[in-house]
Amino acid sequence: MCGLTLATEEARLQQVASGCELQLEVVKRHQRSFEIQPRRWVVERTFAWDRRQRRLSKDYERLPEVSESVVYIAMIPLMLNRLTA
Repeated sequence: MCGLTLATEEARLQQVASGCELQLEVVKRHQRSFEIQPRRWVVERTFAWDRRQRRLSKDYERLPEVSESVVYIAMIPLMLNRLTA
């Protein structure tokens, strides 16, 4: 970790999360067993669905607002499928 201790790294992450109105939860790893984290799979699944959109594979936009709009447009079919299912 480039000479940073876990305590200083956690403090920096807490500071960034508080500035962005995010909730940060540090989860301790278990050495002997595999444990599924509660809602992480939902986020990873959504990112995987986003990657299927050809427009999101490259970022040629100059403004971040345009990139944000493209993400919204890509999510429309997913939300419609969720509403109609």
